[in-house]
Amino acid sequence: MMDLHTKYMGLDLKNPIIIGSSGLTRSIMNLREYEKRGAAAVVMKSLFEEQIMFETGKILDHHHADNSYPEALDYITAFTQENSVSEYMNLIREAKKTVGIPVFGSINCISMNEWVKAAKDIEKAGADGLELNIFIMPGILEIDGAEREKMYFDIIENVKQHVTIPVALKIGYHFTSLVQTLRKFSWTGIGALVMFNRFYTPDINLKTMKLQVSHLYSNPAEQVIPLRWIAMLSDKVTCDISAATGLHDADAVIKQLLVGAKTTQICSALYLHGPDRITEILDGITLWMEQQKFKSVTDFRGKFSVKNAENPVFYHRAQYMKHLSGTE
Repeated sequence: MMDLHTKYMGLDLKNPIIIGSSGLTRSIMNLREYEKRGAAAVVMKSLFEEQIMFETGKILDHHHADNSYPEALDYITAFTQENSVSEYMNLIREAKKTVGIPVFGSINCISMNEWVKAAKDIEKAGADGLELNIFIMPGILEIDGAEREKMYFDIIENVKQHVTIPVALKIGYHFTSLVQTLRKFSWTGIGALVMFNRFYTPDINLKTMKLQVSHLYSNPAEQVIPLRWIAMLSDKVTCDISAATGLHDADAVIKQLLVGAKTTQICSALYLHGPDRITEILDGITLWMEQQKFKSVTDFRGKFSVKNAENPVFYHRAQYMKHLSGTE
């Protein structure tokens, strides 16, 4: 038997497959199915900062960035009325009663505010860990890059003062000095970096002449984004790394482990292919390990990190060269 066990944020997981935060993890029935198919852990659907602030009355502060647009406030008000914080805590409690795998709470953060005490409520509800999904939108001219990055550190510091459960930081890759910044994040005492967040992007429907969501689900080509940066960072950070974005099959998961990821998160693959994809991925990993004669995940994790790769220039190179690309 192949040993797929891994350790993530101090927790023993039976394999590296975590179900990422999405609308799918709001259903207790789905959580049962994911555990049955072999998932090692689940991240609950994110509790949005706007929900927390709305319930404390802070969302009505007109200095809040989103309140610059009345339509945005109307949207937030309608959403938060239908999705209360107490319902979220009850969902975590029910999840912990229903499944035997670790359950992580998630907060979607867009600012540094008084909402951080909700992290303690998530811990009290029984969550095994907390994933902070942070993205400070770089759309305000008055805030420079250094100040914006400081907000990330402030959020981490404040949350860690409120909870004792492990905290993961889920972020995007839009930083001036990505490797340096993520390395500094790891020094804050977080349990893991989740690389990377996939953001909502707007598009225009030329037939209906209306705004719409663009590319709701990830595609397999996107997996090369976390692959490069995990390869460069896995030996340089002091926390675990979980790969996310574009992971649709066993090959994608294996590659992320080869560059040094401790776990991988799948989401779009479940929307597109259903829960059977979990079993297919696990079977694919096992088959590949048998073919390569690896007995455990630790036998091959990090073999293609920058530190261990035979030709690390593949990760550092940004422009095409003939001998790298194989093209004329």
